[in-house]
Amino acid sequence: MKTISVLFILLSALSITSYGQKKSATSRASSKPGSGSLDDRIQNAIAGFQGHVWIYAKNLDAGKEYSLRGDEQTRTASTIKLAIMATAFHQVAEGKIHWNDPIELTKEKKQGGSGILFEFTDGTKIDLQTALHLMIVVSDNTATNLVLDEVGTDNVNDFMDSLGLTDLKVMRKIGGGLESRAYADPRNKLFGLGRCSPHQQVRLIEMMERGELVSKEASAEMINILKRQQYKDGIGRGEPDTIPVASKSGALDRFRADVGIVYTRRGRIAMAIYIDDMRVVAYDEENPGLAMIWKLSQILQDGLGR
Repeated sequence: MKTISVLFILLSALSITSYGQKKSATSRASSKPGSGSLDDRIQNAIAGFQGHVWIYAKNLDAGKEYSLRGDEQTRTASTIKLAIMATAFHQVAEGKIHWNDPIELTKEKKQGGSGILFEFTDGTKIDLQTALHLMIVVSDNTATNLVLDEVGTDNVNDFMDSLGLTDLKVMRKIGGGLESRAYADPRNKLFGLGRCSPHQQVRLIEMMERGELVSKEASAEMINILKRQQYKDGIGRGEPDTIPVASKSGALDRFRADVGIVYTRRGRIAMAIYIDDMRVVAYDEENPGLAMIWKLSQILQDGLGR
């Protein structure tokens, strides 16, 4: 019988458009004297950019906020995995599932795209906790579907609703199957894997950071997992080790997104940046969407810092 030891070896080696396009932006953040308002700096940064941008950010210590279409709904790509992770922790706390529940990898369960489980031999056995860590740390698509098989798509949406996060909806498994009730709405089919608003994504990670999601211990573990994720080409790009980042990114052909917390000296800056409808399709760190996310994250850190 195969074991999960190979997983840990590999891990150790791994260092829709919205319903509307409102043009207004709101900001309750002070700006540096002489540097223009935070909104002016954001607008100047995205002027001429070939794509649409949605932003919500908040200094969790100072309370300053910034929003650009932050309450509109967008596609999620892999950022919906935040809601899936939270639901898994919730169900474990309720005793409905257990971290050591065994999962056998089969050819039918493998899903291409990001991750490593697709390369493993059929019959490899892992547990639920390993699948969840892979879902976040290397954004493993096969692991995501395995976790969804355990927790259920409708249960993810019901848990988000119970938190007041009604914009966060998973529609189906990656590649199709296990469609949620929300997927029956023809409008939701346009979002693919999931839908969200940047504002509510920030609210979800804020609850984690404040120890308010499931339990203080569960919240802390979720943040720790997000700090270990391997894709740092967006808001975490170039940040020194002295400035931790807990984040989850998402990517599709013309879409890039990043949601996370940057632990700066001037406060914990939580942000969700979504970019869609880009003209360029490129799967590398020079993708213009990733470069823009990094640029915007720097402006937000500066503008929202205490």
